[in-house]
Amino acid sequence: MIRFLASSLALAFSLLLSSALLGVESQPSLLEQLKSTDQEARRQAAARLGDVGDQTAVAPLVQALQDPDEVVRGLAEHSLWQVWSRSGDATVDALYQEGISFMQTGRLSEAVAKLGEVIALNPTFAEAWNKRATVYYLQGEFEKSLTDCEVVIRLNAVHFGALSGMGLNHLQLSQLEQALGAFERALQVNPNLGRIRALAKEVRELLREREQDYI
Repeated sequence: MIRFLASSLALAFSLLLSSALLGVESQPSLLEQLKSTDQEARRQAAARLGDVGDQTAVAPLVQALQDPDEVVRGLAEHSLWQVWSRSGDATVDALYQEGISFMQTGRLSEAVAKLGEVIALNPTFAEAWNKRATVYYLQGEFEKSLTDCEVVIRLNAVHFGALSGMGLNHLQLSQLEQALGAFERALQVNPNLGRIRALAKEVRELLREREQDYI
C-alpha cells in the first residue's frame, strides 16, 4: 500500500541517471545482466528494468530484493514500483496519473473517484487498487483499505506494499495477530522494509505481553 524504498539513495539515483544515458537495452539482456556476478552490472540492470521492464521482469526483480548488494536491492525495489505503475494502456495510465496527482495534493475524495474509474476500466490493474487502498487509509477508512489490499494480493501475490498495507490496517483495527502475519509476509518478499520490520517487532512484543497477562 505505502511505498517503502531502500537507503543509499545518492548512489542509487546516480546509477539511475547514468543508466538512462546508455539508451534502451532489451529486457532479456537486462534480465541476464541482473544475474551477473559483477556488482556494477547488476546495479545497472536493476535500474534500467524500471524503465523498460514489463510484468515478466517482476519475478527477477523480486529475487533481486535479496541481492547481497544494498544498492541493487534499493534499485530493484524502485524498479518494481515503476513496473507496477504501468498498466500497458495509455488511457488507463493517464487516468491513473490523475488519481495519483489528486492523492499527492490531498484531494482524497477526488482521488478515490478517479482511481475508481481506473479500476472500472481495468479491474486487473493491481496498482490502481493499491493506490486507492492508500487513499482509504489516509481517510481513516481502514476496512475499505484492507479490502482493496486483499484484491491487490489476489492480483499480485508479491506486492510487498499491499502486504504492508494490510498489516497497517489490521494494526489500526487492533487485529494484532493478522497485522503480524501480514508484516511477516511482506518481509518474506522484501526483507529491506525497515519500518515494517520495526513494527513487526513491536507487535510481537505486544502479543507476548498480552499472552503473559492471560497466564
